[in-house]
Order: sequence, then structure tokens, then C-alpha cells
Amino acid sequence: MEEQDSLAEIFGKNITRLRKMENMTQLELAEKLNYSDKAVSKWEQGNSLPDVRVLVQLADLFGVTVDDLIREHKEKTVVSKNTRLRNRFITLICSVGICWLVAVCDFVLVGIFAPQLNFKWLAFLFAVPASAIVILVFSCIWHWKWVRIISITVLIWTSITCVYFLAHALGADSSIWLLFLIGIPLQILALFFFVWRKGAHFRG
Repeated sequence: MEEQDSLAEIFGKNITRLRKMENMTQLELAEKLNYSDKAVSKWEQGNSLPDVRVLVQLADLFGVTVDDLIREHKEKTVVSKNTRLRNRFITLICSVGICWLVAVCDFVLVGIFAPQLNFKWLAFLFAVPASAIVILVFSCIWHWKWVRIISITVLIWTSITCVYFLAHALGADSSIWLLFLIGIPLQILALFFFVWRKGAHFRG
């Protein structure tokens, strides 16, 4: 029993520190978790512990691990939200930049070794869906929901556009525009999946 009380006190101190680092009130934190501010107050006072599901929500919200929430921290510092966002933004920009670097290299190499090809500019077009894939992967890791659906949308339509222009450059007939019809059900499915996942999260 004493161990549980000690754990509740440690959790209360950690959650208080993290909340204040984010300049968040108890009420604001409670609203994000769909709990009352009284419940948050009890947690911070060390009078009770939330269930495991809420611990996971809190860890995702503050960008820490569940272990960080329930362990006592003496020398370890938690990265602030602004620093975390800046680091993620830099990581994302560098990763997307690699896609465009590859596109430039392809354009240059094709221009040197196959200058007769007049559709080498497609290398830059293909960099767009490649960038969308990179952004999609990171948005899934970092739980950026709206960035995720936007990147999926960009990926669908730019991928079809790339195939269209490539096929057109290779001499496909005018009916190649029908490829864009494939994007309609793909877009609907992506939006449906996004809305369903969001609804399932709230129901859970």
C-alpha cells in the first residue's frame, strides 16, 4: 500500500511538472483527456492514479514514455514541447530534403548521360510523392493526425499524376487521363479510414 502511495506521489509530481512546462492548466489537461479537472487535481496531489490507458494518453500528449511518468527524476530533464517540435521539424525538413537531393542528382545524371531524353524533369515530379511518403511515416510516428491525412491525399494524387505524365511521355494515348478516376475511390477510402479511426479512438 505504501508503495502504491509513493508511486502516486511520484506520478503527481511528474504530471504537475510536465503540465506546467506546457503552460497548461488542470482544466485544459482534463479537457484533452476527457476527464474532470478534479480528477487531474487528485492525480497531482498524489491521491489517486489513472488507469493504464490514460497513462498512455498522457505519455503521448507530453512526448514522454509511461516509465517517465511513474519514475522519480532527479537529474533527468524532460524536453519541452517547443524544443521537441523544433527537433521534429528539423528532422522532417532534412528527410524531405534528401528526396529532393536525389531528384536533383537524377536530373543531372540523366542530363549528362542521356541528354536526348526530354522528360528528365519528371525526377522533380516524382520527388513530391516521395516527400509525401516521408511526411506520412513521421506523422504516424508522431501522431500528427491531420498531417497524416493531408500527406495521404498528396501521395494519392501526385502518384497518379506522375504515372500520367510518365505514360504520356512514353507515348500513351489520350485515354490515359482515366487514371485519375482511380484516385476518387482511394481518396474516399482514405478519408473514411481516417474518420473511422478517429471515431474508434473516442469510443475506446
